[in-house]
Amino acid sequence: MKAKPSSQHLEPTRGVLRGTWAEVMATEYLEKAGLTILERNYRVRGGEIDIIALDAMQTTVFVEVKQRTSSSHGSAGEYINARKAGLIRRAALIYLERDDVSCRFDAILIAGSSVEDASLEWLQDAF
Repeated sequence: MKAKPSSQHLEPTRGVLRGTWAEVMATEYLEKAGLTILERNYRVRGGEIDIIALDAMQTTVFVEVKQRTSSSHGSAGEYINARKAGLIRRAALIYLERDDVSCRFDAILIAGSSVEDASLEWLQDAF
C-alpha cells in the first residue's frame, strides 16, 4: 500500500491560490470597515471558518468567503448551501466553547479572477 504524500509537500492548486487572494481581499475589506480580525482559516474536525472577526458592538462575526471567476456555474452565494452553513455553525460552536456571546454569520462574495477586476459583496447575517 502506497502512503499518501504529506500535504505540506504538495503545490497549491489554482483554486487554493485564488481562494488565498480572495480571503486577503476580504480580510482587508473587513478591517477597513472597522472589524478586528481574530482568526483566519480556523479549522476543526468537520468544519472550517474562513475569517473570525469582532465588530464595534463586540459581536463575534464568522465569515465565509466565496469567490468565483464567473457566474456560468452559479454565483458565489449559491455555493453556501445548508450543508456548508451547518459545518460553519458547528465550527463556530467549538470556537465559542459555550461562551454566551453575541455572534452572527456573514458572507463575502467575490466575483472576478484577480484583485484588479474583482467586485466584493458583504452580506451580514447571511445564514
